[in-house]
Amino acid sequence: MNFLVISDLHGNIPVLDKLDNEFKSADAVLFAGDFAAFSHPETGKPALEALCKKHETIFSVIGNCDEPDFLDEIENQDISVESTLVYHEGLYFAGSGGGSKFTGTTPNERTDEELLSDFSIVENTKEGGDENGRWNNLILIMHNPPKDTKCDAVKPTVHVGSPLLRKFIEDKSPLAVITGHIHEAAAVDRINGTVVINPGPLADGCYAVMEAEKDHNGWMITRAELKKVN
Repeated sequence: MNFLVISDLHGNIPVLDKLDNEFKSADAVLFAGDFAAFSHPETGKPALEALCKKHETIFSVIGNCDEPDFLDEIENQDISVESTLVYHEGLYFAGSGGGSKFTGTTPNERTDEELLSDFSIVENTKEGGDENGRWNNLILIMHNPPKDTKCDAVKPTVHVGSPLLRKFIEDKSPLAVITGHIHEAAAVDRINGTVVINPGPLADGCYAVMEAEKDHNGWMITRAELKKVN
């Protein structure tokens, strides 16, 4: 499967048109939150509507710049994976929205425990995991990155991601994690066997592509590449 991986649109609707070829070639779009521009939550709904016109299969969460009740909007569009588990084409998708408590200047800042609670459905079901509770067929979409990867580094030695989300990834071994939030930390990294992608802010033209394939040993990520619009 081919995925277009995006995050942090921040109300920049025109940039979506620059990705038309990527939308056409993708089997699904993975969006890690922040529809709205900073301090302008009213820009979220137009951005959501514009994105939904680009592809029929989108899996999404909301970000820290989106109002908490904006979750209702993405649920109404049937693209939310936040606090739920969605099965599609042999893969499961689950999501966690919002960002860690930091400045208090954005509307959807949450504690580490609240961020992790969005994945309770994964913790409490054996539907897709193996006998050891590991999920090779699971893609997590979380606005806030896990701690201690290239995807949460605001400086080379300063990591601001979530320790609890990292522990959850270590325990569950999902196929991939899609994140965002930290604009300067666009990167592809790994937590053990899990591929972690922060595509960078789509508002600045940053995105990623990812390919997943299944063989007799299970699912694997065969490509994960950062890109930028021309």
